[in-house]
Amino acid sequence: MVTAILLGESPIRLWGLTGRERLCRQLLSLGSGSLALVTERNALPTTGRVLLLRADYVYELRALKGLLNLDGILLQDGVSVAGNLDAELVAEGLTALEKQENRGLPTHGIDTLQAFERDLRKSEAPMVAPLATESQRALEDRLYGVSYKGITDFVTKWWWPRPAKSGVRWCTRFRISPNMVTSIGFLLMLSVGWMFYLGEYAVGLALGWVMTYLDTVDGKLARVTVRSSRVGHLADHGMDIVHPPFWYWFWGLSLVDFQPVAGIDQVDLYITIFAGYVGGRAIEAVFNILGDTSIFAWRPFDAYFRLYTARRNPCLVLLTLSWAIGQPALGLWLVAGWTAVSTLVMLIRFGYGFWVRATRGRLSSWLAEPDAARRHPRAYASFSVTRRAYG
Repeated sequence: MVTAILLGESPIRLWGLTGRERLCRQLLSLGSGSLALVTERNALPTTGRVLLLRADYVYELRALKGLLNLDGILLQDGVSVAGNLDAELVAEGLTALEKQENRGLPTHGIDTLQAFERDLRKSEAPMVAPLATESQRALEDRLYGVSYKGITDFVTKWWWPRPAKSGVRWCTRFRISPNMVTSIGFLLMLSVGWMFYLGEYAVGLALGWVMTYLDTVDGKLARVTVRSSRVGHLADHGMDIVHPPFWYWFWGLSLVDFQPVAGIDQVDLYITIFAGYVGGRAIEAVFNILGDTSIFAWRPFDAYFRLYTARRNPCLVLLTLSWAIGQPALGLWLVAGWTAVSTLVMLIRFGYGFWVRATRGRLSSWLAEPDAARRHPRAYASFSVTRRAYG
């Protein structure tokens, strides 16, 4: 059992939360029965480990996970900002943090925290920073940026970061929760399918793009306000996984003048879409048994391919373009064809990964390579972070 205590306070709010409020939520999310938070010094235990945290600092969740594995004091620019100590050393640790000095305890730099990290979708060191009025906006930008995956589809990575940040800011201002945004997205998801079925493509596409935008907003809102929940996570990701092929099916059902080509009719396209989509998702899930990486984080090629893989957002672009040129039937063909190609590529990558696993050992992400930035400079710059999310 680790006992945590917060020291100090700051009136500075980031995404609507003070440093103390943010830390309380973060520690609660990390708890799982192995972490307790106390508010009074006389409640600190006499045995075990104690986590000391300054509430006038902001800590990325990754930093707190690293601190749980630390032994000693964390230094930033020579200042003691946090610590994980045996209970008998807590008095010295409290003095070190409150006086912002080193008291002869074991010390570590911020980079040490990264050594404990297993999530390789980001490569930068976990954030630990003092709360200050002059840096408030920059800190909010940083928290938003680190909430973004480096490897995702091109719409999420290149189109939505800045618009979604405005949406997150608006939601925090009016106290709109992530689950409320997800609920609106769910209603839009149903409406899109109905509009496609009726052949109201313009309305359906407009609602679909709003839904994809909100799908980015709710996840980032949950992370920056530390309001992620198991129910919300399951609702958001469950909805994302299930609905795309049904959208394409409803789109196809509206095509009353569809003309088969080379004996391929609508039913064949539906089978291709559903089989390809389910197959792709299955390959993505099974690939994880080959090592410590996802299929899209394995090699730079896979990260680039993830930008355009036949998931909802790229396929929505195909439907939008086909509608724009007055050929909605073409959209069904394009989605079916690209789904088949994407799944075939993933199957080939899985087969190659299986061979590498059998002959060379467990797979790992190229981002985990010590010299990844030198060996793959362009890919590293593109996928180690989503830079547009920081601006």
